Amino acid sequence: MTVPVEENTRSPERLMTSLMGEAYIADEGLATAIFLALKLRKPLLLEGRPGVGKTEAAKAIAAVTDRRMLRLQCYEGIDASQALYEWNYPRQLLALRQAKHAEVDLYSQEFLIERPLLKALNDASHTLLLIDEIDRSDHEFEAFLLEFLSEFQISIPEIGTQRASEPPVVVMTSNRTRELHDALRRRCVYHSIAYPDPAREAEIIMLRAPLVARATANAVAKAIGGLRQMSLSKPPGIAEAVEWANAATLLESGSGGWPRAFLQAIGTVIKDEDDYVAVREKLEALVQEACR
Repeated sequence: MTVPVEENTRSPERLMTSLMGEAYIADEGLATAIFLALKLRKPLLLEGRPGVGKTEAAKAIAAVTDRRMLRLQCYEGIDASQALYEWNYPRQLLALRQAKHAEVDLYSQEFLIERPLLKALNDASHTLLLIDEIDRSDHEFEAFLLEFLSEFQISIPEIGTQRASEPPVVVMTSNRTRELHDALRRRCVYHSIAYPDPAREAEIIMLRAPLVARATANAVAKAIGGLRQMSLSKPPGIAEAVEWANAATLLESGSGGWPRAFLQAIGTVIKDEDDYVAVREKLEALVQEACR
């Protein structure tokens, strides 16, 4: 029997259970932040290092609230037209040619290409808008986004003002490569996501990789924690921990057993040559210790 969306989100505790049903383990702090953002109808700002599960949290929220997720991936140089809308110029030109001498309205909805922000406004009750890695955008785009989040409306000069029927569910993520403006933070419910402790990470591995043995999950979680304490340019995230556990499990039977399987599968965890050089001498001892 399908559980009603309202039941999934009636309390932080219920949210934790619902998110786990989507293979996402949230602690009490994150579940509470999500609950408040949904009930107060405010954007949720999730900060944390790459790989801690910020984007996965948004996907899980979309699932438990029965919404489709619209993702706006931010990058340096992104502007309003790439986030809001643009006109389909080839189609407009074709329409002109086909119309010949007849009148044609080139600035109607027919020729409008909706980007994630406009799509979220037009279908606010059924979508979750993920604004991913907002810290990669520049200050000008952040200022534009601030205005959008204040009114949940945009003005299209040729058509008029487009307003959301209700505030859409919005999740923003940041890797903290730069500081976000205080005005943006004030409009959000904020939560910082850290790497999980080994026990929680082992639970995540077991949930996302059900064929992995608990002893393997525990060893991977312990070894991943050790790797993150080293000075790496790309510390392994939770996804890499899951991949390492899966890969080592696949290799174990034909590699001579543990811990050799972990060492052979290191390419699923370390994905930078300098990082591999940095950990190479310590890796075997780290894995040996994790397997005890």
